[in-house]
Amino acid sequence: MQHLTHFAGLAAEYDGFILDLWGVIHDGVNPYPGAVKCLEHLRAAGKRVVLLSNAPRRAHVAQAGMRGMGIPDDLYTGILTSGEATYLALRDRTSPFFAGLGKRVFHLGPERDRNVIEGLDLHRVETPADADFVLNTGPDDLGSATDIASWEPLLRDCLAAGLPMICANPDLEVIRGGNRLICAGALTERYEAFGGQAVWIGKPDLAVYTHVMRILDMDRTRVLAVGDALRTDIAGAKTAGIASCWVLGGIHGEELGNDQARIEAAASEAGLAPRACLPSFVW
Repeated sequence: MQHLTHFAGLAAEYDGFILDLWGVIHDGVNPYPGAVKCLEHLRAAGKRVVLLSNAPRRAHVAQAGMRGMGIPDDLYTGILTSGEATYLALRDRTSPFFAGLGKRVFHLGPERDRNVIEGLDLHRVETPADADFVLNTGPDDLGSATDIASWEPLLRDCLAAGLPMICANPDLEVIRGGNRLICAGALTERYEAFGGQAVWIGKPDLAVYTHVMRILDMDRTRVLAVGDALRTDIAGAKTAGIASCWVLGGIHGEELGNDQARIEAAASEAGLAPRACLPSFVW
């Protein structure tokens, strides 16, 4: 693994890029220093860029949020979120799992994520006992964003109702404005540990990379994936047969710092070999 300080040299070797959002481009509140400039350089060089995020909301909602941070649409070729992929799966119901779901959904998550089911032939119910399945987009705004144990009673209610769970964000945690918060993936892990059935939508699943590669429309040897999470971004790139660059300043920042030995060991222990790593997404 190359230990780099800037992205420019590595970028010159590829034509297409799959970029994570949280932890690479922004922290949910503000862009990281230098990240927008990096996107501008990629655009000026004629590179194709697709943003691939495990955000549990529709792509157009994620875009609107980025515009509010000063990240314009013309800096990337396309965008796919796990929320968008979930919406499409619920709309089309082509897989056996989704084809077998009913129409009564209990939403575990904040109101701002309900755009994932808006416009679909579904009826949102208020309790697990009244539902056919549960859509998990993460802790809602009425409960703890850091204490997973506080969600166990609700998860057990879902289990008692025999609800299959859709995890619309496979991330376990995220850094938002400098704070570490639990995500839908952490709740889904706990639900499965209790014996619940769940399907995960988003990175590192191969299906989302298949969709992104159609947008990029180029040989995968010319594509580089950039992300901050070993478990989703770097593992997903490996699953898709795509080279990866690990940005260290996101979810693993506190854990690893700039210690090259610890960085190498963490990747090795995860069975991953990113092409390169760098502290932040700067040109």
